[in-house]
Amino acid sequence: MHGMIGLSFDEAEVLAERARAFLRNAENLFDQGQYDISAFSLEQYCQLIVKYKLLTKAGVYPRIHSLMGLLQDLSKFSSEVSSFIRNKKNVVFLTKIEDAYIGSRYLPRRYQQTEVKEMIKFVKEVFVNVIERV
Repeated sequence: MHGMIGLSFDEAEVLAERARAFLRNAENLFDQGQYDISAFSLEQYCQLIVKYKLLTKAGVYPRIHSLMGLLQDLSKFSSEVSSFIRNKKNVVFLTKIEDAYIGSRYLPRRYQQTEVKEMIKFVKEVFVNVIERV
């Protein structure tokens, strides 16, 4: 398949470990007042854990960086993910998290403490509970 990446089980597990390290890193960076990089690390967790879940379900994941696009692919395997990405409140957070990837690379955007705190809370209380169960 063109544009798709497939990995062995061991390689997929490395992806999951790396994703969870990004989540811990996001929290540590937040505590250090590094809100921009914390937001980026949070996005990396979300992106990598969804790619990991796609690997476990489909054996491959697309070579894209769009969190919403990846979640749409994962929703084909889970009605819970499908409902999750149709919820407007979730989409607001997911879009903000996806923007952290774009902003960190291409835009001089600054994140505020309260903004990143809410993003972390959303990921830990909502996103993790949906995605880690897929």
